[in-house]
Parts: sequence; C-alpha cells; structure tokens
Amino acid sequence: MAKRSTGKPGKPKAASPAGSGTKRTAKKPVRGQTKPAASGTEKATAKRSAAATDRPAAPRPKLVAIEGGAQRRPLSDAIPHKPAPAKPEPAKPEPAKAAPAPQPVFAPQPDPAADDPFRFQAMDVERLSGNIARMVELGGKALAAYMKPRETGAHPSDSPDSVADVVKTLGQVAEYWLKDPGRTVAAQSQLTGRYMELWTQSLKSMAGEPAEPVVKPDPRDARFKDPQWEKNPFFDFLKQFYLLTTNLAESFVSEAELDAHVKQKAAFYTRQIANAFSPSNFVPTNPELLRETIGSNAENLVRGMTMLTEDIERGGGDLRIRQSDDTKFALGTNLAMTPGKVVYENDLIQLIQYEPTTKTVGRVPLVIVPPWINKFYILDLTQEKSFIKWAVDQGLTVFVVSWVNPDQRHATKSFDDYMLEGPLSAFRVASEITGEDKVHAIGYCVGGTLLAVALAYMAAKKIDAVKTATFFTTQVDFTYAGDLKVFVDEEQIQSLEKRMAQTGYLEGKQMATAFNMLRSNDLIWSYFVNNYMKGKQPMPFDLLYWNADSPRMPAANHSFYLRHCYLQNDLSEGRMEVAGVKLDLKKVRVPVYNLASREDHIAPARSVFVGSAAFGGPVEYVMAGSGHIAGVVNPPDKKKYQHWTGGPPTGRFEDWIEKATEHPGSWWPHWRAWIREHDGKDVPARKIGSAKHKPIEDAPGRYVKVKD
Repeated sequence: MAKRSTGKPGKPKAASPAGSGTKRTAKKPVRGQTKPAASGTEKATAKRSAAATDRPAAPRPKLVAIEGGAQRRPLSDAIPHKPAPAKPEPAKPEPAKAAPAPQPVFAPQPDPAADDPFRFQAMDVERLSGNIARMVELGGKALAAYMKPRETGAHPSDSPDSVADVVKTLGQVAEYWLKDPGRTVAAQSQLTGRYMELWTQSLKSMAGEPAEPVVKPDPRDARFKDPQWEKNPFFDFLKQFYLLTTNLAESFVSEAELDAHVKQKAAFYTRQIANAFSPSNFVPTNPELLRETIGSNAENLVRGMTMLTEDIERGGGDLRIRQSDDTKFALGTNLAMTPGKVVYENDLIQLIQYEPTTKTVGRVPLVIVPPWINKFYILDLTQEKSFIKWAVDQGLTVFVVSWVNPDQRHATKSFDDYMLEGPLSAFRVASEITGEDKVHAIGYCVGGTLLAVALAYMAAKKIDAVKTATFFTTQVDFTYAGDLKVFVDEEQIQSLEKRMAQTGYLEGKQMATAFNMLRSNDLIWSYFVNNYMKGKQPMPFDLLYWNADSPRMPAANHSFYLRHCYLQNDLSEGRMEVAGVKLDLKKVRVPVYNLASREDHIAPARSVFVGSAAFGGPVEYVMAGSGHIAGVVNPPDKKKYQHWTGGPPTGRFEDWIEKATEHPGSWWPHWRAWIREHDGKDVPARKIGSAKHKPIEDAPGRYVKVKD
C-alpha cells in the first residue's frame, strides 16, 4: 500500500552517470490496455507540479540584445558558465607534484569590440522607458520656454527674411545647373558616379574585403575621431556618404558662374546646412552617442534636455548655447583683475586708469579703444593672459575704454557720438591726468576702425593729440572683409534695421551667433553634442565665457557701421562723413603699427594688409600666428605661435608673405620695442586720477558688468 504524501518534496534520486550501463526506456502503452491507476506518490508529484504552475513566475531580468555590429558574439559568450561535474574515476597513486596555480572559473578576455555600440548589451527597459518619458516631458517645457516670450510680446517678432534669403541664394545655384541641359547631365553623371563608387567600396568593406575609402575626413575634424567611424561598416558608410555629399554640394557652388557676393553667401549657407546635418550630431548615427545612450539608459538625454530648457529660458526664448561653465568666473574676482580705478565716465564709456607697477614709466600714456561689440576684458582675462597687466608691467601708463552696454536710451546714439564720446573723450582725459599733449593709441577690431575714423577726423580738424596708432586685427578697407560680408547686403541690412527698430538696439546674442557661425563646427555643434546629446556641462574656459558675454549695439550706430564700412567701403574710398567732416585717411600721418592674424576669419590678414595702404604715414605691418583672438592675446611666457615681419606693406600680399621673416613666440615684445622708439625719456610713475578727475570706483567698473 502506497505511503500517504505529506506534500513536502521528497529527496530526489541521484541521476545515473552517463555510460553507466543503466538505461531507462519509456514504455509505450499497448493498444486496448487500460492505463493503470496512478499511485499515491505519482498523485503527490502531480499535485506539486500543479501548485508550482499556479505560483507566479520569478521576474526575469529585462535584457535587450543589441545586435548587428561589425563583430558579433553570441549572448552565451558573455555569460560565465561553471563546468559540468566530471565523471568520478578511481583514484590512482601518482607521484607528488606541486599544486598548480588556481584557475578562475571564468576569465574574461579583452573585448576587441568593447567600443562597438552594436555589441550585445543589457539594458534596464523600465529605466530606459522612464527616461524617455522624462525627456519628452522636458521637451515640452523647452517648447514652452521658446513660445512664452513670443506669446507675451517680450520677444521681437521673428523675421522670415533670413530663411527667404537662404532659399533665394541656393535657388540661384540650382537654377544655374538646371537651366542648361548639358550642365544638368554632367552634374547627374558626377553624382551617380561618385555614389556608385561609394556603394561598391562599402559592399567590399561589409563583406570583409579590403576597400579604400572614397573620401576621408580632414585630420583636424574632431567629429569623426571615434574608432567606430572606421571599424564599423555602417558608420563608415554614413561618414563617407556625408562627406561625399558635402564635397559635391560645395563643388557645385564653387563651379557655378554667379555674382561673387551670391556665390560667397551660397558657400556659407551650404557649409552651415552641411554642419547642421552631420551624422555626428544625432544619437542614432553617432557611435559615441549611441554607446553613451545605451550605457546610461538615456539618462544623458534627460540631462541634455534639462540644459536645453535652461538655455532657452536664459536666452529669453532663443537658444543660448553655453560654451563654458559660467559659475566659475566673476569680473574683478578671477577675470579683469588688474588693479585700477574708473577716472571718468559719460553716457557711452567709463575710462579706467591702471595702477603702475614700476618706479618709472614711459612719458607718453597709452589709451586702448576696444571694440564696442565686445567687452574690454578680452585684454584682461586671467593675470597670466592679460595684455593690460603686461603693458603696465612694461612701464606704460595704461588707460582703457569700457563701453556701456546700451539699451533703449541709447537707440539714437550715432557713429558720430561714439567717436566724440569714445576715443576723443578718452584722449582728452588721459592728457589732462598725465599732463602730456599726446597719447599712444591702440584700437582693437571695430574699435580700431573707430580709432582710424577719429584719426582722420582729427587730421581734418588739425588736432594733434596722438603720438602713435596701433591697430589689432582692424579693417579700414573692406574689399576682402571675409565671411562676415555674407550678412551684409541691402536686403539684409533693411531687415536688420526693421528688427532693431522694435527695441532700439541689436541684441548681443545675435552678433555672438553671427560670429559663432563663422566656425559653427567648433563653436556651435560641438557644444550642441556635448551639452544636449551627452548631457555634460562644458568645461570652464575664460575665453569662451567672454565670448558669450556680448553687449548690445544701438540701432543708429550699428546701421551706419554696416552701411558705410562693409556695404559701401566709404572709409578707405574717402567718401565717409562723420560729425560734418569728410574723412581722408591719407591725411593720417602718425606712425602706425598694424597687426594682423594669419588665420583670422573676421579681419583677414589680406584685408588688413590692403588697408595699410590707406594711411598717409609710415606703417609697420606685422602678422601673428593663429586667429582673431588667440593671435592677439598671446603672452610671451606661453611661447606659443609665431609672428612675421617684412618691412613696409607694399605690393602684393603674397609677395610680402614670401619675403617675410618668421619669429617664434609672441609679437608683444616686438611692439614694445617699437613703442619705445617713440616714447621719449621715462618719468616717475604717476598716481591714478587728478584733482579734476578723481577716482569714481574700482576697476573693472559698472558698465562692463551689465549683461545682455
């Protein structure tokens, strides 16, 4: 009689080892034979099985297999297994041996595809879906931050003119290629041939055969540094398809026989579109972003969308991409720290005089006129980079103009006002404080253009108040003005004037965006990917903090500057009239030190060279290495870059370059030696201010701290 089951699992019988000779065979029921009644043990077993079936199954880990990479591995390879128990054998006597080193049950080997985003990976689906939902929610907040200022009227109405200009310009390129059937067929043949070549080489690569790339990125292009852009056939194809398409588009623009200005605009717009649609800017088409998103279950996108919302709110409805960690800098604390006092101010400027650090100084004071479209502390960043501190330490009495950040009150301030209340007022005050009749003057970028205007005005008025004039990356002739000319034609200026009429000024962020677009891969899209795709805060960088701290520009002044300089080139042609005086740069006969930067995209070295011929006196043309900022802000102690000297800037620019002498390091000592030649005897160091011009406040003053 069978024992009554207790409901507890019985002790399982040991399985017979394989090959033991004991073999169990399932018996087939004989037809017509009644199935025997289940024993008590069998009933208990069935009952336990049913109970196990009714219990909820233990939750299985949520795993998602990401497959399809260049090097695939079965999922089983990634899971450690214990070896099956070996068949017991009779012990045999063996001679004693040293015990072998213990071996791990599972020793992971280096994974050659560790950086492949398509390798098998485990993802927490719940976390992923939750993060995607949060990202969508934050996307709604970003959209609300964009729309709210427009709905309330706090944001000026967006003009469609810029988009219309892009369409119109690129339409002219398309018309050139399509209106002639011969050109159309040639363009189609070129497109088809190049894409077929890419497809053929890509098929070879996917099949494991060696294949030469059809097109390679520039070695300096940081967008395609991840190894998977070459190792993975999918990403390699994407990269080459993008580069090939970009190259073809640029060639169609360059080969089109169009007006020079239209062609320049078309090339600029083509480059902006190509940079925007780079596969490196999107998660599914960038192996690094895809790997980051899978590895973090999309937490990077949540962080990125949070920063996107903050940056739109900070921009008052426009995206203001953060390029530096703003929390790490403060004016007067770790930027613009050179000791000094504000000794004069009016509606447009504060004039700062800096404390001397030497017992004697040069007799002639130095007055620096920075650009009004930027803030002066580009010349006074950290103490190690500060040109102002270096000049003070060189024994110069230094004054610096700090421009106001204008608002509606300054809407009617004209170019005349900026000249009269800017450099001319600064020269007068510096002379009154020091007792000297003349000053050394420095003008940087558009501050240099304003200085040239002031010099021509003083020459016409027979005012002899400047001993020497130094220009940092300044244009007075705008024939070869570079990429900024794409923003300047009659239609675009009229559109800009309508926009400025709504507020009385041009917002600084618009000018900053225009400058950033000249190097959009470096200054826009690299931060777009880092901030909003990777969800990472940018590193603190003093130069980029300054770059984002752009002031506004009053409508009247900015309109005059664009029309009479960039559009009509009136200054070098002798047609400009300021404060009722017609200007002639040939009457400016003071010695000029004209500094250009070789890689400058704002004031190209060729443009500065051509402008040198506009002056009537001796000109020392010097070309620094690097660009518009780094070429100027290059302290000697850093021992970076180089500069070239080559005598008077006459003849062709290419000929001057060929004969010029290269010198290692900064140009600052060369400039100081040139100034010393015109400086006269040293005098005892001067105290700040005077009885007439008493110190008002500590440097860097109030004006520079006003944000856009």
